[in-house]
Amino acid sequence: MKINHPERFTRLPDAILFDTDNTLYPYNPAHAAAQKAVREKVARTFSISPEDFDEAFKQARTEVKTRLKHTASSHNRLLYLQRMLEVMGLGSQVLLALDFEQTYWRTFLSNAILFDGVKELLDDIRLLGIPTAIVTDLTAQIQFRKVVYFGLDHYFDYIVTSEEAGFDKPYEAPFQIAREKMRPKGDYIWMIGDNPVNDIRGAREKINAVTLQKIHEGVEVGIGLSEPDAVFCEFSELRNLIEKIGVQK
Repeated sequence: MKINHPERFTRLPDAILFDTDNTLYPYNPAHAAAQKAVREKVARTFSISPEDFDEAFKQARTEVKTRLKHTASSHNRLLYLQRMLEVMGLGSQVLLALDFEQTYWRTFLSNAILFDGVKELLDDIRLLGIPTAIVTDLTAQIQFRKVVYFGLDHYFDYIVTSEEAGFDKPYEAPFQIAREKMRPKGDYIWMIGDNPVNDIRGAREKINAVTLQKIHEGVEVGIGLSEPDAVFCEFSELRNLIEKIGVQK
């Protein structure tokens, strides 16, 4: 662990916020497996090449994200697949769009694995009586499914999705709603996430949170206005930090 601003870690936090995707588990392996399963299924169904699928899907995803930017719906896999079928000249094809979407998420979840030490850290936090909340982008249905699949539903006090908030991070609403739900005894809040802009800079600027960035393959450490107060690779490092601060208390 590298602590960039030790003066920000003077005591245990009044509450802790967690991002989900690419923070509690590595997103890319699960996504790659799921996208491969959908690509193969679409290619078989319509006798097209994987390259044709990739081109149509990329166009569809870009159109949806451009139209719905900064909202939970901009991440909606079903909307991507519906639009992909339309781009292919097949109309909305509701049943097929639903089938492809379910294929994606079934495969995604079966390939998603928590980072080592997540549950142990959450056990420590719960024993200390520190309120916790997930603050995450995407829709409630999908993110709730992930939390339940990982067996984390009883670890967190609250969850706030960008669907509920109306806007993705780094907008203020997701962070503020989480703070309002938790009603911590003070304003000394930690934010744990991977994205240097959405999680780190967003939480610092919107709620003056102490920020801890989870680093692993494919994640770049924030710099400048997105520099985290601390950087860690393993959740055991966070456990050690909390224990050390608790002893100093």
